[in-house]
Amino acid sequence: MTEATESIQLRRREQWLERFAHYRERLTRQDWNPLVEGVLRRVVGLTIEAVGCRAPVGSHCRVETADGGFIDAEVVGFSEDSVFLMPTGELAGLVPNARVIPTGKTSRVPVGDGLLGRVLDGTGRPLDGNGPLETSEEVSMTGRMINPLARQPIDEPLDVGIRSINSLLTVGRGQRMGLFAGSGVGKSVLLGMMTRFTEADVIVVGLIGERGREVNEFVQETLGEEGMRRAVVVATPADNPPLMRLQGAWLSTRIAEHFRDRGRKVLLLMDSLTRFAQAQREVALSIGEPPATKGYPPSVFAKLPQLVERAGNGDQGEGSITAFYTVLVEGDDQTDPVADSARAILDGHVVLSRAVAESGLYPAIDVEASVSRAMTAITDEAQQEQVKRFRQYYSLYRQNQDLISVGAYKRGSDPRLDEAVGYWPRIQEFLRQGMNERVSFEGSLAALKQLHSQPSEPKTGQQSVRREAESGARPQPRQAAKAYSGAAE
Repeated sequence: MTEATESIQLRRREQWLERFAHYRERLTRQDWNPLVEGVLRRVVGLTIEAVGCRAPVGSHCRVETADGGFIDAEVVGFSEDSVFLMPTGELAGLVPNARVIPTGKTSRVPVGDGLLGRVLDGTGRPLDGNGPLETSEEVSMTGRMINPLARQPIDEPLDVGIRSINSLLTVGRGQRMGLFAGSGVGKSVLLGMMTRFTEADVIVVGLIGERGREVNEFVQETLGEEGMRRAVVVATPADNPPLMRLQGAWLSTRIAEHFRDRGRKVLLLMDSLTRFAQAQREVALSIGEPPATKGYPPSVFAKLPQLVERAGNGDQGEGSITAFYTVLVEGDDQTDPVADSARAILDGHVVLSRAVAESGLYPAIDVEASVSRAMTAITDEAQQEQVKRFRQYYSLYRQNQDLISVGAYKRGSDPRLDEAVGYWPRIQEFLRQGMNERVSFEGSLAALKQLHSQPSEPKTGQQSVRREAESGARPQPRQAAKAYSGAAE
């Protein structure tokens, strides 16, 4: 053997020894976590089952397709040696025994002022075609928990531009409210009004599981160019996989948290909380979690407070997140499990009534069924007394509306009801507001005070019928001749 050959073999031996020493050092390090690939075993519905894969829950994996490409999926559970994943996109192209490669990464999202004016999907990628995001910071999707004792109290009213909400259901800055409504009662219109009229530094809108055409309508018509300058829109329409719909809700909340922690006053609008719950139900049932309440697994009712509790006032600085979550009430059933759970964890709720909407009164707010739990802490005794009187007149008239409509009630039988009938036209005018009409907080309180200052007398004869028709009531045939028995006196 020549010296040259011996020299080459010696160098190779030294190189191998260096590599082995490097590998031995990595194996002894505590922070080294090797990525173990797996193979695809089964696809059922939207659930991907892999074996031999080592990845924690919440991390991401890449699954190879037949054409050599990859789709992204997130680990949502495991059972023995099997790992369950849910895709963030389409499943087309998957084949048996495909490679499943853990990335070792969890969801991170871009944040910063560069997001203002942009429309994003559930992963933080832009949808508006205006180029890449101009942000330099990324944060974890999970955020941080705030000590409940460290939260700043709700002690300042928020002007939302809606007369009935400002005066009768006063919302505090940092409060979390629900908009409970069925389909077709003006929920989206009311949400759009609050988006344009509310005083806030930043508006974060999460369109979760809604119709795709509503995204462009909301951006172009509801927000407009002026509103988009201070807004961030996260859109995950109904045709997105359930995991993307969930991430859209978490992303909206995380972006709002970022601006709150920097002292901004944020308005978070999420449409809707029900679609978030339904997406979590799809994920949970797909991985084998048993249903509990009306088909909803227990994890749904665990995720709802985790999402909602991240909104509100912060524990430092002047920042706050005032949140409005829409809750779809199927068949106007207020005992729906999602609606019932949301009502318990939110700081108040505004109920939109189909009966009020059918009468032509918008916004169709049911004053009797709505409440703001923070109202007593941010309003004075004079306003509270006026609201109390308003509710008494409103409730008394609604309870006896059928008797009044058919002429079965005679004036003078109940002085309080006579007074409620006198107030009713003014009550209707007070609650009615155009979709492009903004009423300030001070103007709302002044209108409420003026309503109580000069009670009107009940109209008689044809004037009563005409007034009731203008206010949205549906006169019965007998009412045309005798709408209110005082007419015959």
